[in-house]
Amino acid sequence: MIDYTPKGVCSKKITFDIEDGLVKNVKFYSGCSGSLQGISKLVEGLPAKKVVELLKDINCNGKGTSCPAQLAKAIEKACQ
Repeated sequence: MIDYTPKGVCSKKITFDIEDGLVKNVKFYSGCSGSLQGISKLVEGLPAKKVVELLKDINCNGKGTSCPAQLAKAIEKACQ
């Protein structure tokens, strides 16, 4: 299980696994519960590189980042 502390967003922590290059068990702590549960289910089983590609540029209310973008950053860091 990988723990990541996002910056500049409502979510306080993101946890996930990467198994055989696939994203698994994503969970956001705090933030917009329904939306973040939806994102977690949508990325389940997708290739890590694809999740990064899809989510990295999402901007929440002009913050320059978002919870999905922070997940992408966390995945990218975990894959280095």
